[in-house]
Amino acid sequence: MDETLFQPDLLAGRTALVTGGATGIGQAISRRLGQLGAQVVIASRNPESLAAAAAGFAADDGLDIAWKRLDVREDAMVKAVIDEVAETHGGLDILINNAAGNFFCPTAELSANGWRAVIDIDLNGTFYCCRHAYPYLKAAPAGGRIISISTTRANSGWPGAAHAGAAKAGIQSLMRALAVEWGDDGIRANFISPGPIAGTVGVQKLYEDRGRGEEIRQQVPLGRYGEGEEIANAVAYLASPAGAYVTGAELAVDGGRQWNFGV
Repeated sequence: MDETLFQPDLLAGRTALVTGGATGIGQAISRRLGQLGAQVVIASRNPESLAAAAAGFAADDGLDIAWKRLDVREDAMVKAVIDEVAETHGGLDILINNAAGNFFCPTAELSANGWRAVIDIDLNGTFYCCRHAYPYLKAAPAGGRIISISTTRANSGWPGAAHAGAAKAGIQSLMRALAVEWGDDGIRANFISPGPIAGTVGVQKLYEDRGRGEEIRQQVPLGRYGEGEEIANAVAYLASPAGAYVTGAELAVDGGRQWNFGV
């Protein structure tokens, strides 16, 4: 970590739960929060990837990051995991909703099961996590933080990914509603909208595997894909005291691509 960006103890004493925290953007977010002193718990459906990520954090970064198996589609399981995290770590201060599913499919060919699968993970999973985290975030001494990962494509048409665009747009609306409803409880609810991020499954499935990787890169005014660390830095800002007066907001971290979408 470039220590000129953030104080190493910026989030000391806080506990963060990161869904989808073992890989890609979620892994970068988890690493950054841990580097800034937070107690971090990563969660996803795959225990093997969770264990591998935790081992990597320890070996490469000297971070002791815990993990829990979690299927965000299961409301009761979400409650059990969040309760356990809060009990073990003395509360919950930061919730990162990053778990997501996506695949390319023209809407006319999209099955009901395919539609439900993405809505269940992205939108319903985010709702379940927020709902069960609420009492702990309300009690957070520095004010609870909810940061959800969306996409700038939720603000435009997304050919071949209408299911994901609809789910992410729902997340955006949910964050704005919670910002209003839970503001009196000291909870800030925001969302980050990444552009195409190098090395992620989403970029691979939607673009590179379909031969569009270079085309998409050229749509970014800054001329490159983003890095997971750049999303993590945006999360750190919103989770820190610097973001104390920010709620209900979208922070686009996309190199300007939202203003230059191709077909």
